[in-house]
Amino acid sequence: MTIQCNPHAKPRAPGDVTFLGAGPGDPELLTLRALKLLEAARVVIHDRLVSPEILALINPAAKILEAGKRGFGPATPQTRINALIVAEARSGQPVIRLKGGDPVLFGRLDEEIDAVEGAGLQWQIVPGITAASAASAAIGQSLTRRARNGSVRFITGHDMEGFADHDWRALSQPGTVTAVYMGKAAARYLQGRLMMHGGRPDTPVTLVENASTPHERILGSTLARFPVDLAEAALEGPALILLGLAPRAAQAARPETLHHQEELVAHAP
Repeated sequence: MTIQCNPHAKPRAPGDVTFLGAGPGDPELLTLRALKLLEAARVVIHDRLVSPEILALINPAAKILEAGKRGFGPATPQTRINALIVAEARSGQPVIRLKGGDPVLFGRLDEEIDAVEGAGLQWQIVPGITAASAASAAIGQSLTRRARNGSVRFITGHDMEGFADHDWRALSQPGTVTAVYMGKAAARYLQGRLMMHGGRPDTPVTLVENASTPHERILGSTLARFPVDLAEAALEGPALILLGLAPRAAQAARPETLHHQEELVAHAP
């Protein structure tokens, strides 16, 4: 057994980098620690998922730089982001690398930490509320439920090489709940793979756009109709897909759906 103290849990010195989670968009969902760091910030490098309301909380005297990405769209290369973080940190001011949601989920965090460590700089991580938590709260559902699912999967719709591949057979099982990040452009791909591996056409699929913000929109659909409904809704903001969950109001109107799913789980081999 190995017991190790966290070497990063020390007072920060000039030149350090803080990887800070901005949460899903609502400034009231920032942690107290995040708010204090933003109010005292000197240099902030943020991605495109950080809401204007949260950017407005940054110290007015801070240097604010955008280094964002958009799936299948304009993007700052990761190598350039790494170099920017290191260059700003070496200037002597503490740097905040501000990421939407939680930096430990699909945020290219390890690559940026490697760059910072390679430059001989210290770092720390301040977690934030991830989009999956905000999206499930928006539809009034828990991500796990007794007799339905004892686990939840977090996957990405695409990676550096295109649409991401996953264990589709496992994701297609009745009662499975999956949070899909960066999945709008991959809607038809997700639908095809899931149905090819046994996914039921009436499996609930919900997309939450701009979760937790005044611009939040909820699209409830099914696996059979999801790509069509998504295209018709023309959602343009950042969104998270919840496979296997319907908004609570919609589920209440169709109680037989949940009963059928739980029955399938109970009799699964």
